[in-house]
Amino acid sequence: MSDERAFYRSQAEMLPPRPAPAATVGVVGWMRANLFSSYLNIALTLMSAGLLWVAVPPFLDWALFGADFSGATGADCTGDGACWAWLDQRIEQFLYGFYPAESYWRVNLAVILLVPALAYLLFDNLPYARYGRFFSVAYPVIAAVLLVGGFGLESVTTDKFGGFMLNLVAGLAGIVLSLPIGILLALGRRSRLPVVRILCVVFIEIFRGVPLITLLFVAIVILQLFLPPEVSLDQLIRVMIMITLFASAYMAEVIRGGLQAISQGQYEASQAMGLGYWQMMRLVVLPQALKISIPGIVNTFIGLFKDTTLVIIIGLFDILGQARLLQTNPEWIGEVDHETFLLAAVFFFVICFSMSRYSINLEKSLDTGRQ
Repeated sequence: MSDERAFYRSQAEMLPPRPAPAATVGVVGWMRANLFSSYLNIALTLMSAGLLWVAVPPFLDWALFGADFSGATGADCTGDGACWAWLDQRIEQFLYGFYPAESYWRVNLAVILLVPALAYLLFDNLPYARYGRFFSVAYPVIAAVLLVGGFGLESVTTDKFGGFMLNLVAGLAGIVLSLPIGILLALGRRSRLPVVRILCVVFIEIFRGVPLITLLFVAIVILQLFLPPEVSLDQLIRVMIMITLFASAYMAEVIRGGLQAISQGQYEASQAMGLGYWQMMRLVVLPQALKISIPGIVNTFIGLFKDTTLVIIIGLFDILGQARLLQTNPEWIGEVDHETFLLAAVFFFVICFSMSRYSINLEKSLDTGRQ
């Protein structure tokens, strides 16, 4: 009996938990799990490290260490590296296009206000969330007044819009509008009403079957022919409409895939609770379908934002248009062919990568099956 008592320990005598082995946690643990978990991963890791060793030092030497950062013209860039001397003279045109210089503060303020407007839509548990969401809803009107004018601000025509500002305006407008329109189209395509279903199917198939550049030419050249003579849509507004409709067609198919993944039991349970169609969709079906569709939705957003560069084909000078203008400038010709496109790529990468990382974090936070 005494041996049995010696074998057992009371709760107070239990040994404290031991820390995890050092090789399984921290940086070392992450490297073992992700970079050196198998012979294949070891080989791929070593190959990747070798490629980085070959490519990164020459790139840094060209972009930073051997680059020229001062000068009035391209002739002042005498080194073998990149020529960044144009930044202090042309960066404003690169960002704002032809927007009046004395009104740059309006663009800057619109971008600054965009941060809280997006934050209250994308993140929970922020202070003053109720008022913040009202501000998010009102932000498009505030931004339009700031950028175009009104309420005491001098009017600025949209043909002055350009540079990265133009990409942001067209991209954000398409992103904000394409999601609700895509949801309605997806619901309409699954509707039991033949007329609604046929109209939605025709709309989706037409816009998915035509290249975006063709739709942009339609917006610029042909759309005005179908409008009454007294009605004249701004060129940028016509472009934004076509970009939105094009993205909405793709968004509808992404969301339709999410709706098809919802089991019939969810519909039957909602009906058994006495919920109407729109209540069922808003409270039960759409939240689950949208959660399933997050990767496809964000992928469509990223594609839409990158597609805004196509406006250069129809004569709008977005960030790529400004890059081409600078490359053909007699003072810089032949000196900034790579640098301008590299800077444009950095801008797009930051925006698109941020959307991608947010979608990954959102999926993790909504993963109810995660232990």
